[in-house]
Amino acid sequence: MKVLLHGATGRMGRAVIEKAAQDPEIEIVEMVSPDFAEETDTKHLSLQGCVKEADVCIDFSNHASTEALMNYCIAHKLPVIVCTTGQTEEEKNCIEEASKIIPVFSSGNMSLGIAVLQDLAKRAAAAFPDADIEIIEKHHNQKLDVPSGTALMLACAVQSVREAAEFVIGRHENGKRRKEEIGIHSIRMGNEVGTHEIIIASGTETITIKHEAETRALFADGAIIAAKFMTKQPAGLYNMQDVL
Repeated sequence: MKVLLHGATGRMGRAVIEKAAQDPEIEIVEMVSPDFAEETDTKHLSLQGCVKEADVCIDFSNHASTEALMNYCIAHKLPVIVCTTGQTEEEKNCIEEASKIIPVFSSGNMSLGIAVLQDLAKRAAAAFPDADIEIIEKHHNQKLDVPSGTALMLACAVQSVREAAEFVIGRHENGKRRKEEIGIHSIRMGNEVGTHEIIIASGTETITIKHEAETRALFADGAIIAAKFMTKQPAGLYNMQDVL
Protein backbone atom coordinates (compact mmCIF):
# COMPACT_ATOMS: atom_id res chain seq x y z
CA MET A 1 0.00 0.00 0.00
CA LYS A 2 1.44 3.34 -1.09
CA VAL A 3 0.90 6.22 1.33
CA LEU A 4 0.97 9.98 0.94
CA LEU A 5 1.80 11.37 4.40
CA HIS A 6 0.49 14.89 5.00
CA GLY A 7 2.06 16.54 8.06
CA ALA A 8 5.22 14.46 7.99
CA THR A 9 7.46 16.49 10.32
CA GLY A 10 5.18 16.67 13.38
CA ARG A 11 5.37 14.24 16.27
CA MET A 12 2.65 12.03 14.82
CA GLY A 13 4.00 12.24 11.29
CA ARG A 14 7.36 11.00 12.52
CA ALA A 15 5.62 8.21 14.43
CA VAL A 16 3.84 7.08 11.24
CA ILE A 17 7.16 7.04 9.36
CA GLU A 18 8.69 4.87 12.09
CA LYS A 19 5.75 2.45 12.12
CA ALA A 20 5.61 2.25 8.32
CA ALA A 21 9.29 1.28 8.23
CA GLN A 22 8.40 -1.79 10.32
CA ASP A 23 5.46 -2.84 8.12
CA PRO A 24 6.32 -4.58 4.81
CA GLU A 25 2.83 -3.77 3.48
CA ILE A 26 3.36 0.00 3.78
CA GLU A 27 5.42 2.29 1.56
CA ILE A 28 5.43 6.04 2.11
CA VAL A 29 5.92 7.32 -1.43
CA GLU A 30 5.60 11.06 -0.68
CA MET A 31 5.60 13.32 2.36
CA VAL A 32 4.28 16.86 2.76
CA SER A 33 5.26 19.50 5.32
CA PRO A 34 5.95 23.25 5.11
CA ASP A 35 8.81 22.61 7.54
CA PHE A 36 10.99 20.68 5.11
CA ALA A 37 14.24 22.54 4.41
CA GLU A 38 13.89 21.90 0.68
CA GLU A 39 11.86 19.93 -1.83
CA THR A 40 13.01 16.54 -3.12
CA ASP A 41 11.38 13.76 -5.15
CA THR A 42 9.62 12.48 -2.04
CA LYS A 43 9.49 15.55 0.26
CA HIS A 44 7.25 18.50 -0.62
CA LEU A 45 6.35 21.81 0.97
CA SER A 46 2.73 21.54 -0.19
CA LEU A 47 0.34 19.06 -1.78
CA GLN A 48 0.78 20.74 -5.15
CA GLY A 49 4.25 19.25 -5.44
CA CYS A 50 3.03 15.65 -5.18
CA VAL A 51 3.22 13.70 -8.43
CA LYS A 52 3.46 10.02 -7.46
CA GLU A 53 0.54 7.62 -7.36
CA ALA A 54 -0.61 6.81 -3.83
CA ASP A 55 -3.33 4.45 -2.60
CA VAL A 56 -4.28 6.51 0.46
CA CYS A 57 -3.44 9.75 2.26
CA ILE A 58 -2.76 9.91 6.02
CA ASP A 59 -3.18 13.40 7.43
CA PHE A 60 -1.51 14.43 10.69
CA SER A 61 -1.09 18.12 9.81
CA ASN A 62 -3.45 20.79 11.17
CA HIS A 63 -7.20 21.28 10.84
CA ALA A 64 -6.56 24.57 8.97
CA SER A 65 -5.44 22.45 5.98
CA THR A 66 -8.76 20.60 5.77
CA GLU A 67 -10.22 22.35 2.72
CA ALA A 68 -7.04 22.15 0.65
CA LEU A 69 -6.57 18.51 1.63
CA MET A 70 -10.13 17.53 0.71
CA ASN A 71 -9.84 19.31 -2.65
CA TYR A 72 -6.58 17.51 -3.43
CA CYS A 73 -7.90 14.07 -2.47
CA ILE A 74 -11.10 14.60 -4.48
CA ALA A 75 -9.09 15.67 -7.54
CA HIS A 76 -6.90 12.55 -7.26
CA LYS A 77 -9.70 10.19 -6.13
CA LEU A 78 -7.62 9.41 -3.06
CA PRO A 79 -9.04 7.89 0.15
CA VAL A 80 -7.96 10.03 3.11
CA ILE A 81 -7.46 9.41 6.83
CA VAL A 82 -8.09 12.68 8.71
CA CYS A 83 -6.31 12.39 12.06
CA THR A 84 -6.46 16.07 13.02
CA THR A 85 -8.95 17.54 15.50
CA GLY A 86 -10.34 20.98 16.29
CA GLN A 87 -12.12 21.48 12.95
CA THR A 88 -14.46 24.44 12.57
CA GLU A 89 -18.02 23.84 11.40
CA GLU A 90 -16.98 24.93 7.91
CA GLU A 91 -14.11 22.45 7.91
CA LYS A 92 -16.39 19.68 9.15
CA ASN A 93 -18.71 20.47 6.23
CA CYS A 94 -15.76 20.13 3.84
CA ILE A 95 -15.11 16.65 5.20
CA GLU A 96 -18.76 15.65 4.88
CA GLU A 97 -19.01 16.96 1.32
CA ALA A 98 -15.81 15.19 0.31
CA SER A 99 -17.14 11.92 1.73
CA LYS A 100 -19.89 11.98 -0.88
CA ILE A 101 -17.21 11.62 -3.56
CA ILE A 102 -14.30 9.73 -1.95
CA PRO A 103 -13.78 7.48 1.10
CA VAL A 104 -13.00 9.72 4.12
CA PHE A 105 -12.01 8.46 7.56
CA SER A 106 -12.33 11.06 10.31
CA SER A 107 -11.90 10.42 14.00
CA GLY A 108 -11.19 12.53 17.07
CA ASN A 109 -8.91 9.71 18.23
CA MET A 110 -7.09 7.03 16.26
CA SER A 111 -6.97 4.51 19.12
CA LEU A 112 -8.86 1.22 18.92
CA GLY A 113 -9.05 1.33 22.71
CA ILE A 114 -10.96 4.62 22.58
CA ALA A 115 -13.41 3.06 20.12
CA VAL A 116 -14.04 0.31 22.68
CA LEU A 117 -14.40 2.97 25.38
CA GLN A 118 -17.12 4.66 23.30
CA ASP A 119 -19.05 1.40 23.19
CA LEU A 120 -18.73 0.89 26.94
CA ALA A 121 -19.81 4.49 27.63
CA LYS A 122 -22.99 4.04 25.58
CA ARG A 123 -23.88 0.79 27.30
CA ALA A 124 -23.28 2.20 30.78
CA ALA A 125 -25.21 5.41 30.09
CA ALA A 126 -28.14 3.40 28.76
CA ALA A 127 -28.10 1.05 31.75
CA PHE A 128 -28.14 3.98 34.21
CA PRO A 129 -30.38 6.60 32.56
CA ASP A 130 -30.61 8.79 35.68
CA ALA A 131 -26.95 8.65 36.71
CA ASP A 132 -24.64 11.67 36.74
CA ILE A 133 -21.94 11.52 34.08
CA GLU A 134 -18.66 13.43 34.06
CA ILE A 135 -15.83 13.18 31.53
CA ILE A 136 -12.26 14.14 32.43
CA GLU A 137 -9.53 14.44 29.81
CA LYS A 138 -5.80 15.08 30.36
CA HIS A 139 -3.26 16.12 27.73
CA HIS A 140 0.16 17.74 27.38
CA ASN A 141 0.46 21.49 27.89
CA GLN A 142 0.96 22.21 24.18
CA LYS A 143 -2.42 20.87 23.05
CA LEU A 144 -4.49 23.57 21.35
CA ASP A 145 -8.11 22.38 21.33
CA VAL A 146 -10.28 22.28 24.46
CA PRO A 147 -11.95 19.96 25.12
CA SER A 148 -10.15 17.25 23.21
CA GLY A 149 -11.78 15.75 20.14
CA THR A 150 -11.80 12.45 22.00
CA ALA A 151 -13.72 13.88 24.96
CA LEU A 152 -16.32 15.22 22.53
CA MET A 153 -16.53 11.81 20.84
CA LEU A 154 -17.19 10.18 24.20
CA ALA A 155 -19.77 12.80 25.14
CA CYS A 156 -21.54 12.28 21.81
CA ALA A 157 -21.57 8.52 22.45
CA VAL A 158 -23.39 9.17 25.72
CA GLN A 159 -25.70 11.69 24.05
CA SER A 160 -26.69 9.08 21.46
CA VAL A 161 -28.55 7.21 24.24
CA ARG A 162 -29.55 10.38 26.14
CA GLU A 163 -31.13 12.73 23.66
CA ALA A 164 -31.72 15.48 26.24
CA ALA A 165 -28.08 15.54 27.35
CA GLU A 166 -26.25 18.86 27.24
CA PHE A 167 -22.48 19.35 27.33
CA VAL A 168 -21.08 21.66 30.01
CA ILE A 169 -17.43 22.33 29.23
CA GLY A 170 -15.79 23.26 32.52
CA ARG A 171 -17.74 24.86 35.34
CA HIS A 172 -17.63 28.64 35.43
CA GLU A 173 -20.54 29.52 37.74
CA ASN A 174 -22.12 28.53 41.01
CA GLY A 175 -25.19 26.31 40.90
CA LYS A 176 -26.13 22.70 41.39
CA ARG A 177 -25.65 20.12 38.68
CA ARG A 178 -28.58 19.80 36.28
CA LYS A 179 -29.95 16.35 35.45
CA GLU A 180 -29.30 16.68 31.70
CA GLU A 181 -25.73 17.91 32.17
CA ILE A 182 -22.67 16.00 30.99
CA GLY A 183 -19.64 17.72 32.48
CA ILE A 184 -16.44 17.77 30.43
CA HIS A 185 -13.23 18.83 32.18
CA SER A 186 -9.85 19.47 30.53
CA ILE A 187 -6.48 19.24 32.26
CA ARG A 188 -3.26 20.36 30.55
CA MET A 189 0.08 19.41 32.07
CA GLY A 190 3.59 18.35 31.18
CA ASN A 191 4.03 15.68 28.51
CA GLU A 192 0.78 13.82 29.20
CA VAL A 193 -0.01 11.75 26.08
CA GLY A 194 -3.72 11.43 26.76
CA THR A 195 -6.00 10.08 29.47
CA HIS A 196 -9.80 9.93 29.20
CA GLU A 197 -12.03 8.97 32.08
CA ILE A 198 -15.81 8.62 32.23
CA ILE A 199 -17.46 8.60 35.66
CA ILE A 200 -21.06 7.36 35.93
CA ALA A 201 -22.59 7.80 39.40
CA SER A 202 -26.12 6.63 40.22
CA GLY A 203 -26.09 7.68 43.87
CA THR A 204 -25.76 4.11 45.08
CA GLU A 205 -22.89 2.97 42.91
CA THR A 206 -20.22 4.47 40.65
CA ILE A 207 -18.72 3.12 37.45
CA THR A 208 -15.40 4.53 36.22
CA ILE A 209 -14.17 3.73 32.71
CA LYS A 210 -10.68 4.92 31.84
CA HIS A 211 -8.28 4.83 28.88
CA GLU A 212 -4.64 5.85 29.16
CA ALA A 213 -2.43 6.35 26.13
CA GLU A 214 1.09 5.31 27.11
CA THR A 215 2.75 6.35 23.88
CA ARG A 216 1.79 8.35 20.78
CA ALA A 217 2.81 5.35 18.70
CA LEU A 218 -0.65 3.87 19.30
CA PHE A 219 -2.18 6.68 17.22
CA ALA A 220 0.18 5.89 14.36
CA ASP A 221 -0.84 2.23 14.65
CA GLY A 222 -4.49 3.27 14.42
CA ALA A 223 -3.85 5.46 11.38
CA ILE A 224 -2.19 2.60 9.53
CA ILE A 225 -4.98 0.18 10.47
CA ALA A 226 -7.51 2.73 9.20
CA ALA A 227 -5.53 3.26 5.98
CA LYS A 228 -5.55 -0.46 5.20
CA PHE A 229 -9.29 -0.56 5.89
CA MET A 230 -10.08 2.50 3.77
CA THR A 231 -8.39 1.33 0.56
CA LYS A 232 -11.21 -1.25 0.27
CA GLN A 233 -14.15 1.08 0.94
CA PRO A 234 -16.48 3.03 -1.37
CA ALA A 235 -17.12 6.75 -0.94
CA GLY A 236 -18.49 7.60 2.48
CA LEU A 237 -17.60 8.90 5.94
CA TYR A 238 -15.99 6.35 8.26
CA ASN A 239 -14.56 6.23 11.77
CA MET A 240 -12.92 3.73 14.12
CA GLN A 241 -16.27 2.17 14.99
CA ASP A 242 -16.46 1.00 11.37
CA VAL A 243 -13.02 -0.60 11.69
CA LEU A 244 -14.20 -2.45 14.81
